[in-house]
Amino acid sequence: MIHRGSCHCGAVRIEVEAPEDLEVVECNCSICSRTGYLHLIVPKRAMRLLAGEESLTLYTFNTGTAKHYFCRVCGCKPFYVPRSHPEGYSVNLRCLDRSTIRSVSVRPFDGANWEAARATLPPLSA
Repeated sequence: MIHRGSCHCGAVRIEVEAPEDLEVVECNCSICSRTGYLHLIVPKRAMRLLAGEESLTLYTFNTGTAKHYFCRVCGCKPFYVPRSHPEGYSVNLRCLDRSTIRSVSVRPFDGANWEAARATLPPLSA
């Protein structure tokens, strides 16, 4: 299934290939809890930036591994490269159009204790 989404203003538009029934991760780290981000982690080949590359701004912190891309117009973060899976993307479920999603299950992740909890995340599917 192809799901489409965008930032709030629509300048950044994406599509992601994923099942109709989604499992997402809710992380309690400082940035995710402040922004309400729900992670749909996918391989790089499954996510495409359709429009708005020029509207993206990059934010990094700590190890610099995670690449947080925000729309410079409205401030939304529809996707980023996660520290846990730098070979993939984390797409924000809250930025996806819900019309193509049948169900969502949310799994908690203790990102506040990232080093200890990292092993509990599943690897990316091939």
